[in-house]
Amino acid sequence: MNSIVPLNWYGVLLIVAALSSWVLTFPARRIAVQIGYVAQPDDRKVHQRVTPEAGGVAMFVAMLVTWAVAASIPALGVLFRGSSEPLGLILGAAAIFVVGVIDDFRDMSAPAKVAGEVLAATILYFMGVTWFQFKVPLAGLVQLSPEWTPLLTALWVIAITNAVNLIDGLDGLAAGVVAIASGALAVYGLHLQYLGTLPTDNIGPLIAVVTCGICLGFLPHNFHPAKIFMGDAGALLLGLLMAASTMLIGGRAVTTGPVSGVAAHTGQTYFFFAPLFIPFFILGVPIVDMAFALVRRTANRTGFSTPDKNHLHHRLLRLGHGHRRSVLILWAWTALLSGFILFPLFISSVNAVIPFGVLALAVVLYTLFHPSLRKESGLGPEDELPLVQADGSDAGKAPPGLDPTVPTSVVLPATAGPSAEL
Repeated sequence: MNSIVPLNWYGVLLIVAALSSWVLTFPARRIAVQIGYVAQPDDRKVHQRVTPEAGGVAMFVAMLVTWAVAASIPALGVLFRGSSEPLGLILGAAAIFVVGVIDDFRDMSAPAKVAGEVLAATILYFMGVTWFQFKVPLAGLVQLSPEWTPLLTALWVIAITNAVNLIDGLDGLAAGVVAIASGALAVYGLHLQYLGTLPTDNIGPLIAVVTCGICLGFLPHNFHPAKIFMGDAGALLLGLLMAASTMLIGGRAVTTGPVSGVAAHTGQTYFFFAPLFIPFFILGVPIVDMAFALVRRTANRTGFSTPDKNHLHHRLLRLGHGHRRSVLILWAWTALLSGFILFPLFISSVNAVIPFGVLALAVVLYTLFHPSLRKESGLGPEDELPLVQADGSDAGKAPPGLDPTVPTSVVLPATAGPSAEL
């Protein structure tokens, strides 16, 4: 039986990924301006100035650097020896990265982009980066047949990559949400390995750690006001990394008896659904946003790739929340959902539903509490810029320097990342 990789090495790789991403973003910003790899403002985007869009390049190179460092560490040899999965992850990430770069420059059609995502998923499948089984409530352990595995792998990659892509609409939103979600997934996967319910040679936790690191390193450049965007290259890359890590952790865990090993360890009955439903918790924000977009656009009889400004972050802005606060609220929801999963892993003596129910109520009230009520008391946030309607009428107070009587096409405040669509 292979020994468990010491946790301190994962900490080292987290730091390597974060530092690499942070350092590499500086030249990416300069080179992007020189070669014209920039995001131009237009009617369907939120940002109001030309901004470098090569953040995904820095993130991809940082991933390669961290992966090379991991492969050179003897203690991590169990993750690389005799396995095609590490190479498969790199090749799949490279494929989706190229698709994202092309889309950043040329705006690929939705079918072409989906074809690229299917190509990346196919690479993952043939190199072994896929799931093998599900723990289904009331049905026990379900082994995936070779006929269904490729299809489910492709559907999962398409779903998660586009979920991340859709929330890349405000500065720091996608990077922060993925950082929190991947960090939670890494802790969850490593704990499963400690309990013996996940094989010690599973690379899922390593992928999650690297993903978290490159997001943390990129955030100082991308938080409002953003100096650089990740572009579709970065959003699709993060989506693929999350899809791969969730498949490897959620579809490889070994369970015994009527409930999962985690459930037996913690006594929490909702872990009966683990690890199948874990990704739906930690990626709750982008998945819910994507589901709402699908329902909304179907009801409006528009294509799913038709851009709009009705995503969760747009709705928060229309409620009157400022740019930073809208991002922080969605970060808080991601942290809350992730914490709901992680809390019982380490504290099994209390009912996890109670404290997180209270926290959820607090976040709900903060999300829906209209900031204009605070402004009347002089407590409005310094970065808050209320919306200006397309017809020139203001929805509260016009941004400084903008005459509300002059018609304008600006419908959302401040500088923000492009609202990426499928």
